[in-house]
Amino acid sequence: MAEPKTKPTKESVDNFVRKVTDAEKRADTQALIALMKDATKAEPVLWGSSIIGFGSYTYQYESGRTGDWPIIGLSPRKQNLTVYIMPGFEEFGPLLKKLGPHKTGKSCLYIKRLADIDQPTLKKLVVSSIAKMKKKHKPTAKA
Repeated sequence: MAEPKTKPTKESVDNFVRKVTDAEKRADTQALIALMKDATKAEPVLWGSSIIGFGSYTYQYESGRTGDWPIIGLSPRKQNLTVYIMPGFEEFGPLLKKLGPHKTGKSCLYIKRLADIDQPTLKKLVVSSIAKMKKKHKPTAKA
């Protein structure tokens, strides 16, 4: 079985964030880190080369294969800020309607800038997502 490419590293999150060339995206990344750090009470960890994760949980596929992933995370991508909302969005429809301009994937929330969205709603979404993950999965101490 192949080893997962995206796993916790010892790389500095601060150094990673300093390399974000767009000043607004860098500031938005720092604001999201502060929000997630406060919500999880966990320190940020760089997963792979570009994901900032908080806490971790172990998932298991039907095949029995397991892996670890952050309870919540973000990545300052070139096109968007990507926020990883691990339980998905099925239960968060009312919050998404109030959030402002965004797109979603299975567990990815894509936003252009924090200034474009309702930040109290984003905070509720982050806190609700973390609570749902902690209820469903026992957090691991690996990250």
